[in-house]
Amino acid sequence: MSSARTTRRKWVVVSLVTTMLAIRLSRPVSQLPGKTLSVCDRANGTRQSLLFSSASFIRMSRRTYAGEVDPVGSKAVLVTGCDSGFGFSLAKHLHSKGFLVFAGCLMKDKGHDGVKELDSLKSDRLRTIQLNVCSSEEVEKAVEIVHSSLKDPEKGMWGLVNNAGISTFGEVEFTSMETYKQVAEVNLWGTVRMTKSFLPLIRRAKGRVVNISSMLGRMANPARSPYCITKFGVEAFSDCLRYEMHPLGVKVSIVEPGNFIAATSLYSPESIKAIAKKMWDELPEVVRRDYGKKYFDERIAKMETYCKSGSTDTSPVIDAVTHALTAATPYTRYHPMDYYWWLRMQIMTHLPGAVSDRLYIY
Repeated sequence: MSSARTTRRKWVVVSLVTTMLAIRLSRPVSQLPGKTLSVCDRANGTRQSLLFSSASFIRMSRRTYAGEVDPVGSKAVLVTGCDSGFGFSLAKHLHSKGFLVFAGCLMKDKGHDGVKELDSLKSDRLRTIQLNVCSSEEVEKAVEIVHSSLKDPEKGMWGLVNNAGISTFGEVEFTSMETYKQVAEVNLWGTVRMTKSFLPLIRRAKGRVVNISSMLGRMANPARSPYCITKFGVEAFSDCLRYEMHPLGVKVSIVEPGNFIAATSLYSPESIKAIAKKMWDELPEVVRRDYGKKYFDERIAKMETYCKSGSTDTSPVIDAVTHALTAATPYTRYHPMDYYWWLRMQIMTHLPGAVSDRLYIY
C-alpha cells in the first residue's frame, strides 16, 4: 500500500512539473531532448526515473524583448564590479548602446587588465572609476564624480546596476564567521550602500535600479549558505525598494542568473583547492574528526564539478540587464538560466518542501 501511495505521489509531481514546463516552453515537452529526472526511493535506496525530460544542459531559448524607452542618448548608468565578468561585458555593451557609462572597478588603482581594456576605448561616454562598494568613502567619491560629470545633475542619473559580488563555498560547519561577514559586506551591504547613496540621482531621473541576485537567492543549496544568505537578502531588499519607489516613478528589477561560473572565471581548479586547504586547516579539531577528510574531499569534488558545468555564454544576462534598463515596462525578475535550473527553482519555490526535498536531497 505504501509503495502504491509513493508511486501516485511521484506521478502527481510529474504532472505538475510537466504542466509548468509546458507553459514555459514554446514547443511540446515531448520534443525536448535530454536525460530523465530521477528520484531516490528511500524504501530500498534505489533511484527511479521519471518520464520527463529535464537535462541539466537544455539551453533556454533567447527571450524576446520589446517596447523600449526613448533612445538612450546620453542617459547615464553606473555599473559596479566592472573589472571582469558580467560587469566588464555589460559596461562595453551599454556603451555600444549609446549610454554614458560609469564603470566602477575595484582594481582600478592597481592597474587591472580589465580596467585597462575599458580605458583603451578612449570614449567620452565610458569612464572607469575606483570603487570598492564596501568603502563608504569610495562610494561617496563615486557619487561626486557622477554628479559633476552629468550635463544637468538636476535631471539625475538613469540607472544603477549593482553587479559587484563575491562567492564562496563550504558547509555551515566548514565556514568561518569571518567568511560569512566578508561575503555579506560585499554582496548585501555593498548593494544597500550603493543604492542608498545614488537614489537621490535615480529619483530625479525616474530611472532604474537593477540588482544582480542569483538563482541561489530564490532556492538554497548545500555548501553555499554564505552566498545564499546574501542573495536572499538582496531579493528582499529589492522587493522592499520596488514597493517604495513605485509611486516615485523609479523601477526596480532583479536579475537572477543561473550557473555562469565557467563564463565568469570566478573559480579555477587551483583557487578551489587553495580555498579548500585553508578551510580544512582552520577547522576546529572536533569538526575535522567528526566529518573526516574523505567526506570533506567529496564535498570539494562536487564543487569542482559544479564550477565546470556552468554556461559559458553571458549574453542572456547582458540582455536581461539591458532590457531592465531600456524597456518601457521592465520585468520585476529576470531568469537567465538553463531550463534545468529554471524548472528546479519553480519546484523549490512553488511546491511543498517535501516534494523538492525528495527530488533534490533524499
